[in-house]
Amino acid sequence: MTELSGLWDYPDPHTFYTTVMPEDMDALNHTNNTVYVKWCEQVAWSHSVSLGLDLERYHALDRAMAITHSEYDYLQASREGDEIVAGTWIVSSDNKLTMSRRFQVIRLQDGVTLLRAAMRFACIEISSGRPRRMPKEFLEGYGPAVLKS
Repeated sequence: MTELSGLWDYPDPHTFYTTVMPEDMDALNHTNNTVYVKWCEQVAWSHSVSLGLDLERYHALDRAMAITHSEYDYLQASREGDEIVAGTWIVSSDNKLTMSRRFQVIRLQDGVTLLRAAMRFACIEISSGRPRRMPKEFLEGYGPAVLKS
């Protein structure tokens, strides 16, 4: 297994480990692109939960961070049995309505970066779907996790 510390685009990612499963394969016999999107979603949720902002908390606050834009750069293919680590960072927040995350997916066997991605989020009121200011709980939870420039 590869030492990861020098491979990350940013320091101290929140990580999610997984193995490419047979059901992740597409007709070209490599990991379907939608699986990478799922991994990014899983590591982002895992990060939010680790910051005390799980789905139950979102509903109690009637607020959520909803994706408004995403970009995926697929750099290399992965295949069944590959061990994968996805990392995420919150790279910016306006402390009002929006924040941005970056993602990196690395194959553990050789340390190759398979994907880089970026997402922008806006705070919404769950009950109406309308944009709303981040509540103090979001500022207290997400704020310390924003990368310092």
